[in-house]
Amino acid sequence: MAEYNPVLNAPEGANKKKRIIGRGSSSGRGTTAGRGSKGQQSRSGGKTYIGFEGGQMPLYRRLAQKGFSNYPYKKDYICLNVSDLDAKYAEGETVDRKTLYAKGMLKSDASFIKILGDGSITKKLTVNVDKMSASAKEKIEKAGGNVTTKEPLKENKVKPAKKTAGKTEKKDHVPSAKKTSKKAEEKK
Repeated sequence: MAEYNPVLNAPEGANKKKRIIGRGSSSGRGTTAGRGSKGQQSRSGGKTYIGFEGGQMPLYRRLAQKGFSNYPYKKDYICLNVSDLDAKYAEGETVDRKTLYAKGMLKSDASFIKILGDGSITKKLTVNVDKMSASAKEKIEKAGGNVTTKEPLKENKVKPAKKTAGKTEKKDHVPSAKKTSKKAEEKK
C-alpha cells in the first residue's frame, strides 16, 4: 500500500509553461512572433469570417432563399383523447395543466394541450385546456361536464360561391368619333 500523501500533485509533464512570444529575437519567438512575414494573417485583426471566399460572392449568398420557416412561431400541442381522461380522472375532477402533469399524462407542465374526441367519456369533468376539437367538446358536455378553452374553437366555415351575376360582361369596343380641334373646323 502506498504511503499517505496529504499534498496532491499533478504528474510531471501535465502542467506546461505558457509559450511567450514577441519578446526579442533571442527567445526564438521574437520578431514576427510565429506569424511569418507579411500578408493578411500576419496583421493584427487580419482574420476573416466563416464562409469568406476572398471577396468572391460566398456560397451562402449565391444560393437562392427559398420558402419560409414557421419554426419561431410553431406551437407543439400534446394531444389527449377523451378516453384517456375517462380512464385517469374520477367523477367531478378538474382537468387542467397541473392535474395532467400530476397524473403523469404530461412530461412538463409548460406544454400546450389539445383534447381530441376519440373514444367515449362517462364522467362529469371540468376541462380547462388550450384547445379542443368540436367532437371532444360535444362528448364532454353530453356527459355533463364543463369546457373552457384558451383559444376559441374554429368553426368549419363554408366559403361562399363566387358571384358571377353582379359582374358586367365586356361589351364590344366601339371606337368613338375623332374629335377635331377648333382650328381644323375653321379651315374647313
